[in-house]
Amino acid sequence: MSDPVGADDLVYVAQAHVPQKEIQAVDEKKEPHIPINEKETTVVSTVPSIHNVHDDGREYPTEEEERTLRRVSDSVSWTAYTVAFVELCERFSYYGTTAVYVNFIQQPLPAGSTTGAGYSGQSGALGQGERTSTALTTFNTFWCYVMPILGAWIADEYWGQQYKETRLFIKTIPKTGERVIVDPAQTITRIFLYFYFMINVGSLIGSVAMVYAEKYVGYWLAFLLPTIMFGICPIVLFFCRKRYTVTPPTGSVVTKAFQLWSLALRGQWSWNPVTFYHRCKSTEFWDSVKPSRLANKPTWMTFDDQWVEEVRRAVKACAVFAWYPLYWLAYGQMTNNLTSQAATMQLHGVPNDIINNLDPLALIIFIPIMDQFIYPGLRKMGFHFTPIKRIYVGYLLASASMIAAAVTQYYIYKLSPCGNHPSSCDEAAPINVWVQAVPYVLIAFSEIFASITGYEYAYTKAPKNMKSLVQSLYLFMNAISSAIQQGLTALSTDPLLIWNYGFVAVLAFVGGNLFFLCNLKLDKEEDELNNIEESAYLGRNVGDSGKVEA
Repeated sequence: MSDPVGADDLVYVAQAHVPQKEIQAVDEKKEPHIPINEKETTVVSTVPSIHNVHDDGREYPTEEEERTLRRVSDSVSWTAYTVAFVELCERFSYYGTTAVYVNFIQQPLPAGSTTGAGYSGQSGALGQGERTSTALTTFNTFWCYVMPILGAWIADEYWGQQYKETRLFIKTIPKTGERVIVDPAQTITRIFLYFYFMINVGSLIGSVAMVYAEKYVGYWLAFLLPTIMFGICPIVLFFCRKRYTVTPPTGSVVTKAFQLWSLALRGQWSWNPVTFYHRCKSTEFWDSVKPSRLANKPTWMTFDDQWVEEVRRAVKACAVFAWYPLYWLAYGQMTNNLTSQAATMQLHGVPNDIINNLDPLALIIFIPIMDQFIYPGLRKMGFHFTPIKRIYVGYLLASASMIAAAVTQYYIYKLSPCGNHPSSCDEAAPINVWVQAVPYVLIAFSEIFASITGYEYAYTKAPKNMKSLVQSLYLFMNAISSAIQQGLTALSTDPLLIWNYGFVAVLAFVGGNLFFLCNLKLDKEEDELNNIEESAYLGRNVGDSGKVEA
């Protein structure tokens, strides 16, 4: 299942991996490490150099070691899992309710039922049809992904957030004696993998339980249990509050970021869009507004040059997110049209809205496999599976999923007793509903590469005082996708569903390839972007080197 959608969820996502005491940070006041030259690095992969050992007892890699030593992730603090458990409860609540929305809206109240329970038949309540059902569930998704922007603004500006900055360091594996680099980027990848794992545990339990509650008890229970689970969230956070690292709120940093961007735009405008684009992409665009370059700084410019670099990096990340609506279009089919498709096939006693739980089930199975075997295996082979490459693979898998859905729909139309109108047919098409395992499992794999990596990318590329905002902008792409999907609801009905799936497949494929081509340069800069010097500027109450206040 997909990523969190509520305003509170966003804060948790931005903070879930933060209180890692095991992921140890470098003291910001220490001098930066100066790598030794090539002549001194003939044995760097086996013998540590005293020049690399800092006062904190840590050995930091040279440039040669960064290129040659294997990278591993650090351990994860248990406090991160408490936040993940909160998300499990919230996802139980969210998917437990949305799993039954389609039937609740689309299907009529079963004869003789007062609760909507279908028992051996189809559960339902409002009887408004597939097009209305798709429109309302799409709007629900849109609204849920818009609200995190408000939550992010509150979190960054007023509530503060949790974080812990990290840097590469070397350790020796006791069993083998191998010297490896503990890479914060790999640690963040692991954290988000298991965060997403917990999301899908909650999603799977909530969806399955509520579908059967809908079918055999009624909608009142299907809505009550998610409400109870959601009530657990603030309780867990309250009792664990002293275990979290909470920093002061950052005040007006979002405003300052927009002021900085506006200042950079001055003098760059051109009626020639190509010229304007190249000016905005040039390094001078941001370099020209660094405090050290300005003789007469505006009064609001209380940050340092490094913060400008962090904002530049965040803008690049947001440009990556701009392609995500085309990915989410494919994912969104799972929560409405594919559920309706299942109702036209042979169910053999299985509720039609339980089939989509193949997605979280596949994620629960394959996320640990990716973390324990696939990703480490690729690293041992020397393949640098960067976020841009992972996201690209996610697009391709999403496109393949929609192709599978289109092929399934073709055979439904071909074999249904009612031809091209199976949704209104009393007799199901002679196709086993479990053929939907193909699109659902492909979507699940695409989430591992595209959705989880999007979280990771938003966190690693955002300034430390704007992480919630950048996360919310990533989630907002799902809202844009939902708005686009609203325009495609005319295709969400018989006999046009093949065109619906096919069109979405083409968009995901074309979008994925354009995404990769447009971000090739960014892909090559991955390590450089992750290792830029950190700014001392935090925001309100804390400024440059602890002296400059916003």
